[in-house]
Amino acid sequence: MKTFGFCVHNEKKFVNFTCNLILIVTAFCVMSLSFFAPIVTEAFSTATAPYHYGDKSSNKVSLMINVYWGTEYLDEMLEVLKVNDVKTTFFVGGYWVAKNNEMLRKIVLDGHEIGNHGYHHKDQATISTQQNIDEIYMTQELVKSVADVEMDLFAPPSGSYNNKVLSVAESLGYKTIMWTHDTIDWRDKDSELIFQRATKNTVGGDLILMHPTQKTAEALQEIITTLKEKGLVLTTVTDALGG
Repeated sequence: MKTFGFCVHNEKKFVNFTCNLILIVTAFCVMSLSFFAPIVTEAFSTATAPYHYGDKSSNKVSLMINVYWGTEYLDEMLEVLKVNDVKTTFFVGGYWVAKNNEMLRKIVLDGHEIGNHGYHHKDQATISTQQNIDEIYMTQELVKSVADVEMDLFAPPSGSYNNKVLSVAESLGYKTIMWTHDTIDWRDKDSELIFQRATKNTVGGDLILMHPTQKTAEALQEIITTLKEKGLVLTTVTDALGG
């Protein structure tokens, strides 16, 4: 019995040591990415406006999903998307990716598009030019290293942007993506309300913003069914933009 207790104690110490080591390595990698991020001046030309919708002449819409916290409801949402043969775009935060490598890989393996949602979910319009670059670049390089994915879509956290944000994103090769319909599911924990916001007056080209919340997961099947009944095709943001 004493030997068994000693082994369990040592096993716990080893697990704790391993977890701490992973966190230290991740933090070091993030700092390294920040160090090697591009440096630009504060002189901005007029940048391309953000996209609030895609190709209005098409019947394509996108359920764009911003991911910055947790994984509790992602498996359920991924299963609903798979059963309904729907591909979409997940905008991921770098801080989330650092803690959820396997979930990111699963999303990619399921055939979904990955977009950039910044690293620390900062208010991009209020931070400096270099901080804007760091937020996008660190996430870009981390996603590339974890899932071998190149991104060219950027969704600013909380939809906060100005010409500085747009110019930085464009200089790094990104289109800035907003939305047509906001389900506000992070605030209003009501599946019926989320359903109404996602489907009311929805037409081709619309971008529908949601998050991996419990009530969104509950509403997702009905949202997909209703949009398909309207003759709409649910697809990635890039496809909805027209390629």
